[in-house]
Amino acid sequence: MFKIKPSGIKAAEEGLTMKCLVFISLFLVGCQRTHAEVFTSIGQMTDLLYTEKELVQSLRDYIKAEESKLTAVKSWANKLDALTRVSTSDPEGYLAHPVNAYKLMKRLNTEWSELESLVLQNPSDGFISNMSVHRQYFPDEEDQTGAAKALMRLQDTYQLDSEAFSKGMLPGVHSNAVLTVDDCFDMGKTAYNDADYYHAVLWFQQALKQLDDGEEAVVSKADILDYLSYSVYQMGDLPRAIELTRRLVAIDPNHQRAGGNLRYFEQLLMKQLREEAYEALCRGEGLQLTEARRSRLFCRYHDGKKSPRLLLKPIKEEDEWDSPHIVRYLNILSDQEIEKIKELAKPRLARATVRDPKTGVLTTAPYRVSKSAWLEAEDDPVVDRVNQRIEDITGLTVETAELLQVANYGVGGQYEPHYDFSRKDERDAFKRLGTGNRMATFLNYMSDVEAGGATVFPDFGAAIWPRKGTAVFWYNLFKSGEGDYRTRHAACPVLVGSKWVSNKWIHERGQEFRRPCGLTEVD
Repeated sequence: MFKIKPSGIKAAEEGLTMKCLVFISLFLVGCQRTHAEVFTSIGQMTDLLYTEKELVQSLRDYIKAEESKLTAVKSWANKLDALTRVSTSDPEGYLAHPVNAYKLMKRLNTEWSELESLVLQNPSDGFISNMSVHRQYFPDEEDQTGAAKALMRLQDTYQLDSEAFSKGMLPGVHSNAVLTVDDCFDMGKTAYNDADYYHAVLWFQQALKQLDDGEEAVVSKADILDYLSYSVYQMGDLPRAIELTRRLVAIDPNHQRAGGNLRYFEQLLMKQLREEAYEALCRGEGLQLTEARRSRLFCRYHDGKKSPRLLLKPIKEEDEWDSPHIVRYLNILSDQEIEKIKELAKPRLARATVRDPKTGVLTTAPYRVSKSAWLEAEDDPVVDRVNQRIEDITGLTVETAELLQVANYGVGGQYEPHYDFSRKDERDAFKRLGTGNRMATFLNYMSDVEAGGATVFPDFGAAIWPRKGTAVFWYNLFKSGEGDYRTRHAACPVLVGSKWVSNKWIHERGQEFRRPCGLTEVD
């Protein structure tokens, strides 16, 4: 004998619930079809209210029919449940009575078929039919988006607070027309999809506030934080974006984007802070040349470790910074030498390049705005003489150094913060040269600059201003060969004037006995 268990009734009730959800979904899907711009006319929207009322009544009729059907099924279940309890307690004794045997045949042949027909009845036909008739008049996605934008337009025009708006508090009016968490989230998504991150932030923030206040919602806090953090990032508020993304990671550590976004935002913030420090130094702000540090800076005569060419006429050397040690040499280039170098370089000037850290190939970059040329010793005795002078002053061979690079920066010309040496993840940067890393930089200033154009070191707050005929020198590597990351530097934009420089990048090969390795990594 068959038996309908109570769990079967529960399943039927759940089925009813699911059907209701399906039909409501159909209603909502229908709302996204036909005539656009319904939202622009209150008259048309008034008609929709009556349409919706009629559909609600149709939905109630459907529910009543489903409940009636379920009541009949329950009645069948109760009757058959009582019967099967008796019949299965003593099957042979029960079937020994001929009437019981007959009724079993009849039930399974006829009554169960009637029950099957009852279960298969579909009371939703009337509701679906009514939906089909009215669906053609429903607003579509464009209407919903337009209505959301209309609210934002009112918000801007009348300077309405998002929270007051969501609570239905308009100037002179207070009503029960409130916006839920999900409504606020959808408003934010409308703005987000239109790249209107200003309004997106306002409405995502309101959704988050209402959710934090305990209001129930379909949308999750993780989804709100996901959209809000990215919108805040688009608005340029990196610290806030990082804070929100950290909240998202705390809620959902396995979120597919949160971890990557957090690392990206933190890197951008670090870069932003560095850029702000760099720009401040260019303006002469944030200099770390304290009195204590200034007391450690000296000037002296320098003979290049008793170079024969400097013994009788040593070079004037001034300390610009103590650690890392940066020095300025005076009267390095004469006016005649400068003009000759500029004369040689001008026909060859081309957009300045940087060496690609991955391939070692020279390429242009948006962070370096200038023109440059490369001069060989054979081009003119002046170039050969300058190279020799650099070797005499530094005590380092220039045989393995790069060619003399001449650069000209016009108005706005700059070279953003960078390292001259290749880092550990850029081992192939100078592989083609075969001369090792850039050990040191020798930078000649070949013009005065009326305003701007300083060489700045953002990581320790130093600024060195161009002075025609002088040169600055620093080591990019420690004696161990490890890079000195403090030497990240930049050429500030030229505000007024034209800046001419020439530089020599001195490499490691050939310096083994001129600058021996130290005993520690940072010697």
